[in-house]
Amino acid sequence: MNETLEHMEMKEIIDFVRGLDGVLTLEPRPGDGSPEISWGDTFFYYAPDGVVPRTQPFATIVTKDYPDDQTSRLNRPDTFRVNFFAGKEAFTDHLGRTPRDPAPDDTDPSATDTLIAHPVYGKQGWLAVVSPGPRTETTVLELLRAAHNLARSRFDRHAGNDQPTG
Repeated sequence: MNETLEHMEMKEIIDFVRGLDGVLTLEPRPGDGSPEISWGDTFFYYAPDGVVPRTQPFATIVTKDYPDDQTSRLNRPDTFRVNFFAGKEAFTDHLGRTPRDPAPDDTDPSATDTLIAHPVYGKQGWLAVVSPGPRTETTVLELLRAAHNLARSRFDRHAGNDQPTG
């Protein structure tokens, strides 16, 4: 991470995930047929064949509030949120509670550089960080790698590949 920055740059995160094997990155833009609300966001899939799978991405970067997801206050300048599927075990390891447990009353989904349950998909085992910085950089990269590994394992199971991959 560039020490002169308060937080990680989106490009830095995108480049890291793109460097993992089999990743298909979608970055919706005007004119590409994607819904306008998704423009500027980034979606990461495990798709070694280059075809968008019929599954959820394993991680996303969102740059704005969505109608059902405004508590992170992403409409602030230079603010974005990295979201990743962690699964029950990693979710519990990092937050000390299961995905179905209620969040503590003092949880602020708009706090920056803080690992939180995803404000909408936390109950499904998703974690998130608004504008990752020095406190969460290592954790964010570890969780992105773990989300990628989970997606690759699911892909391999569905493809009938019982052998673990590198």
